[in-house]
Amino acid sequence: MTSTASKNPSAVRHHQPPPLPPSLTDADIVQLAQLYHPQSSTPLPAFLLSEDSHQALVSYLHTRASSPNPSLAVSEYLSALLSLTQLHTSLSPLIPLLLSSYISLFTSHKIPHDKSSLSSFQLFVTHIVTVQVQELPAIVDLIISYLPRIIDSEDTHILAIFAKCLELIRFSSEIGKPLEYVDKVFDEMLSCDWNKVLLLKLVEIVKDLNFIGKGKRKEFLERVFSGMKNVDLQDLPGLVYQLLVLGSKGFGKKEVIEGIVMYFGGVKSGGSIMRQVEGTVLLHVNFAVKQNPSLGQEVLGLVRSDYRVFNHFTVAILLSVARVKRLTESSIGVLKSSLLAAYKDLKFARSCKWLSCDLKEHYLHTYKDMENAVLRAVGESNCGREHVVPSIVQLGFVLLEGIEEGSNFFDKSDDVMGPDELGTQVLKSLFEVHDMARSEIIEQCKLRILSLKPEQGFPVIRLLGCLIHHFTYPMLEHISHLKELLDYFTFMNDKVSSHLVAVLLPLNRLSRDLQDYTILVLRKAMFRQEDSIRLAATSSIVNLILAEKQSTKDGPFSCQDSSSQASSSQQAEVFRALGSSLFQELNGLLQRCLFQQAKVREILYRGLLKLVLVDPLTSGAVFDFLFPHFLRFYREDADVLLDVNQCTKSESGKVYIQEPLDCLLSCISWMLLLQPHGKADHPSDSWTCFGFSLTQENEQAGKAWSKGSLSNALLKIRNYLRNADMEGLLSKTQDTDSSHLEGEKRRCYSSILLGIIEVMLNIVGTEFGKTTDGKKLELEKELFDFIGIYESLEPNICRQGGGSTQRVSIRTTASNAPEELEFRGSKLCPERVPLLATSIIYQLLQNTVESWRCDGFNNNVVSQKHSQSSSGKAPTQYYKILSFTLNICLHQLKASSVMRQQDPLKMLIYGEIKQLGSPLLKMIWCLLSEPKSMFDSKKKDANMKKDLDDRKEYIHLGFLSLKELLAVMLHESDYSVLIDDLATVSGPGDEGGNATDGHRDTECEKADDIPYKYTSEELFIKNSIRPLISMLLTRSFFREVEVLCDVIMLISNKLPEEQRNLVGNWAKCICKTSKISNPKAAKSIVSIAILLTSPPNDLVIAEDMATELLKVLGSESERGDSQVTLDAYSIINRSTSAPLASLILDLVESVIHETEWVIMKLKIYSLPSTRAVLVNQNGEKDTRLALEETLYSRAEAVVKVLSSFVKMNLKDPQAEQLVKLAARFYKNLARMSKLLIASKGVQQPLPSLKYQKLVEITCRQLTAPLYNFVPLMQMKQLDSTKSKALVSKIKRENRCIPDLIYQIEDCEKYLIQISKATKINLLRHAKRSTARDFKIIEPQNFPVEEDADNNGAARGERESSENLRDEGHGVEHDSVASAHDDDEGNEAEEAYNSPRGVEDDSVAGAFDDDEGNEVVEAYNSPHGVEDDSVADACDDDEGNEVEEAYNSPYEVEDDSVAGAAAADEGNEVEEACNSPLAIVASESESDAEAADLPKAKRAKMRRVVEDSDDEA
Repeated sequence: MTSTASKNPSAVRHHQPPPLPPSLTDADIVQLAQLYHPQSSTPLPAFLLSEDSHQALVSYLHTRASSPNPSLAVSEYLSALLSLTQLHTSLSPLIPLLLSSYISLFTSHKIPHDKSSLSSFQLFVTHIVTVQVQELPAIVDLIISYLPRIIDSEDTHILAIFAKCLELIRFSSEIGKPLEYVDKVFDEMLSCDWNKVLLLKLVEIVKDLNFIGKGKRKEFLERVFSGMKNVDLQDLPGLVYQLLVLGSKGFGKKEVIEGIVMYFGGVKSGGSIMRQVEGTVLLHVNFAVKQNPSLGQEVLGLVRSDYRVFNHFTVAILLSVARVKRLTESSIGVLKSSLLAAYKDLKFARSCKWLSCDLKEHYLHTYKDMENAVLRAVGESNCGREHVVPSIVQLGFVLLEGIEEGSNFFDKSDDVMGPDELGTQVLKSLFEVHDMARSEIIEQCKLRILSLKPEQGFPVIRLLGCLIHHFTYPMLEHISHLKELLDYFTFMNDKVSSHLVAVLLPLNRLSRDLQDYTILVLRKAMFRQEDSIRLAATSSIVNLILAEKQSTKDGPFSCQDSSSQASSSQQAEVFRALGSSLFQELNGLLQRCLFQQAKVREILYRGLLKLVLVDPLTSGAVFDFLFPHFLRFYREDADVLLDVNQCTKSESGKVYIQEPLDCLLSCISWMLLLQPHGKADHPSDSWTCFGFSLTQENEQAGKAWSKGSLSNALLKIRNYLRNADMEGLLSKTQDTDSSHLEGEKRRCYSSILLGIIEVMLNIVGTEFGKTTDGKKLELEKELFDFIGIYESLEPNICRQGGGSTQRVSIRTTASNAPEELEFRGSKLCPERVPLLATSIIYQLLQNTVESWRCDGFNNNVVSQKHSQSSSGKAPTQYYKILSFTLNICLHQLKASSVMRQQDPLKMLIYGEIKQLGSPLLKMIWCLLSEPKSMFDSKKKDANMKKDLDDRKEYIHLGFLSLKELLAVMLHESDYSVLIDDLATVSGPGDEGGNATDGHRDTECEKADDIPYKYTSEELFIKNSIRPLISMLLTRSFFREVEVLCDVIMLISNKLPEEQRNLVGNWAKCICKTSKISNPKAAKSIVSIAILLTSPPNDLVIAEDMATELLKVLGSESERGDSQVTLDAYSIINRSTSAPLASLILDLVESVIHETEWVIMKLKIYSLPSTRAVLVNQNGEKDTRLALEETLYSRAEAVVKVLSSFVKMNLKDPQAEQLVKLAARFYKNLARMSKLLIASKGVQQPLPSLKYQKLVEITCRQLTAPLYNFVPLMQMKQLDSTKSKALVSKIKRENRCIPDLIYQIEDCEKYLIQISKATKINLLRHAKRSTARDFKIIEPQNFPVEEDADNNGAARGERESSENLRDEGHGVEHDSVASAHDDDEGNEAEEAYNSPRGVEDDSVAGAFDDDEGNEVVEAYNSPHGVEDDSVADACDDDEGNEVEEAYNSPYEVEDDSVAGAAAADEGNEVEEACNSPLAIVASESESDAEAADLPKAKRAKMRRVVEDSDDEA
């Protein structure tokens, strides 16, 4: 080889390594990248393509990092080198080296962190796909290690490549377990410390990590929202925007929305900057929801699921979401439903007696927080969130219309606003904050007033009045809208139209244009044919005149307390509005009112009296206005001064009052009484109203003449009526040509005269109160004369009907006279004002009491029955005065309750109505008091007993008046004054009734001996009501006892809980000691005993009474003994048992209704929630536990009460009510049980001991007796002889009994699930029954053995057990077997097989009766309760076999029934009824004949089945 090599030297040169290509500098590379074109044929220098040059190329990075401008130098070189790597794949291995080196330079801060560094990392993102995946974990680790050192936003540039690296690793197959690695990296990222800069950047880049699992996403969002409190305010909108982007891409959509709501909702106050930030966030949310409506659905779902997340920002978000068209209705609906639900919860919690005070305070604070949240959202709507203003307007009006949710639901409260009041406050605040919303609010008011029902339109009118009151001058700019609304005056409801004009009155005082337009509208309305429109127009005219007088009295600038000042043009208009008197201008229109129907005239007369009250100087003009009209009915020179014939009119065979002369005289008399003595009237309001003016002397003379003439006329009428023969007066007015109308006319004339007599009594009574002692006797005699006349006329307006006398009101118009005749005293018209003042009634009561006590009537009533007392009044006259006074007092009190508080006549006519209380109570004591001679004599006089019976009606009227007075004053500020007056009145101390009550007090309430400072209510009950009830019970005045019990219930609302318990304990003592036979009185007293006793003792009393009722009524198998006497509760007897049973069942129904609400609240607490930011979990747990414990105790008490009823011999209505209540109870128990079942993946907790006890008591005391009660209840239906009644019973039972059976089995299904999950057999005391609602049981075929109770315990009380097996099928596959032995050792077996759960039962049972005969029953139901197949075989007492077969392959409506029954003689009876789809065929006659039944028996059975077929 040596020789060969020497011979060929060229071969040696060929195997030597080639020399290195010439190296390039970093500047050469930059220049090359700038000049090199990809399509040029010039190859790249070999230096770049050589792998040995990589180290040199990377070293240039460090070299350039040391230059004066390292950022630009490194970025320029890196960009050039990366652009060259795209041309040759051989340069790809250089990229990870460059990236690692650049990261090293970046993390060591050798290069600045600026825009150049960011562009460099972004450039790497486009080239990183060429990097081998095995090299990416190292880069990721570098980035993770650098995260804790990030300080400012420039440091986060390195994270630009983080998401891309993780994505390449996640979906690569070259790395083992890439998913685990990515999760590990994500956990490391979550575990490191985040500052606010890093948090913002991570939220921005995490949207690209859509491959992260749900659990990691949730952890990431929790970390983000926990760190949001450190983020600067100016960065919050951007952060929220990025979060919304995450949510729209499905990255924890629910958690994103929830976190945003919770964060901003938890901000208490942040100043104007925070409000601006929230406004920007709302715009982001609105935009995101427009792009992805599912985000809006998440917001709605969040609030629907739990209103505890309700805060001001939630309201703002919902209002913002409502601007999206497709979500408008749902967003506003969620806000409305949440507020209404919270308000209902508050009202329910306050009314529920067995909820704790803490829970009631919880619901109060919840609703208050929601109120404040709404108002805060509205108040901040001007901070960059003007786009929600239309939504706020819509929300406000929706809340105003919320009254349609239920009648009388939104009762007013002092501490909270109702939804309608909240809506008013929302729109009022919006009107103040946003000028641009004002026109929209006014326009919406107009549209809704015209379109809504009257009851829904009144809140809108109240809103309009509120805006006018608080923003009077700004409202002047919207006069055009209001004038358009007035154009529809004649098309609106009369009450709505008159109310609308009333709220516009403040603007009429400032705008002459609006006032003139209103008058024009009212003039047109007066010419309409509809009576209601004319009534509304008349009332509006009167209010307009009164408002003008009031403004003149208060001054021209009385409205300048408005929040906004008037402009110069508006102020000029104010002075134009102050012109001549409207009473003068509208005199012609008022004259027209004098020729309208009677109600229009009554409104006018009452308005004129109000006008004189507001401005007494106008009395002269009013006298002049009324005097010519008065002369139409006054005949000074005639024998009959009053032409009553002119006051009535006949039309279409009916008579009605055309002129309310009594109202006219009342108006004139009141104005004369109100005239100031020694003062001249104002001269400007007199005869000028008739179109001409007199000189001052002539004017004063004319005015004095009209006033004096009216005064003299009244005096003559007074003397005439006192001495006139009323029967003769009425007979002179009769029309002999129409005898059939005489009775109607007589009633009309008597009604007018009765009103006039009231006017005369008012005049005489006023003089009696002002006169001296010398003239009092004469006035008193005159007063009694008028009362006698009144009593003689009153029977003329009473109609006899149904064995009772009814006093009717005949003051109706021509159009409604045939149809509407109201019973006076039962229904009072608000427009009908009493003509007698309260002060006169007070004087009559006082005088009657004094006369009763001082004139010796009470002591001599027996011996001097027909003699005169010292004052010349006979006992019959006393009773006439008493009857009139009490009747008129009751009428006055009922009328007072319907008159508005702000009415000027309220104080004039009713005055201090509270002063009637003391004399009323004294009068009652006088009527109940007995003469002392009764105690002195051993034998009571029969005449005295008769006299006491005669007083009974007056006593009843007195108690009714007292009850009505308390009802009227209950919510008034003077209530305490009334109670103080009543507390000072007590009965005579030596009366037998008081002594008896005192003994009962000593026996039943030992606490009375303890010194105690009683309140006025307690003293009133102790000193008056309780002795009165004892006295009334002694005398068997049961109607009066009912009224007093109602009084106690009224007063109890003001008593503290401890005192209510004392009253309830006293009533309980009466129930134990008093033997009352009147059902209504007994029910009233028991109601007090139960309802005024605090839980849980109220149901304890109900349980004890139910036990006693069972003794009286007897069980289903044993009739109750009518002679049973009870020591526990003497009030329970055969006559009172039915109403008391109904009362207790009603109580149970109310408790079940309350438990339903509590269960619904528990369901909210049991929902899984991550809202720990807002809700205190410890407090929530305590609340739920407290609710659960209270609920279980209450349900247990209900079971104990119902356990007695299921054994009673109840009537059909009560039995049906019991079955329905039991079904509702089992439904609630199933809901309770369902709440205890843990969800999947959660360990099942053990049920509490109270729950286990509840289930045990329910199974023992209710379920088993119910199964016995149902067949006995069905058996009773065959005892009826009326087929229609029988079919009605069957129809009702077909609805309630199947529901009861289903609810019991549904409840047992959940009990089985809990039993299997907790290994606690909750059904160990349960008993399955074969009773079904469709079984027809003949009385002869269902013998009730008399010795059943003598041979041991009843079958329903036998011990039972269940063995659960086949647990491989879960709850849906249960097999239960139970064996029972009766008292004689015979075996009874029951088998339950349910391959599909409770819905699919197969039941077979065998029982032996007392004589050893075998009874077999089989139930087969392959499709559930709706599809049952039943076979039953029973042996009667004589061993004869009875077979019944029921086959229903479809539903209950599809029954196939076959039965064979044997009579007592041993004959076999077979019945067949076949109905494949429904009961359409009755029993065939041939089958009945084959059964050898008697013809009557067959006919009866055929009728029953035929009637059932008709019902089906």
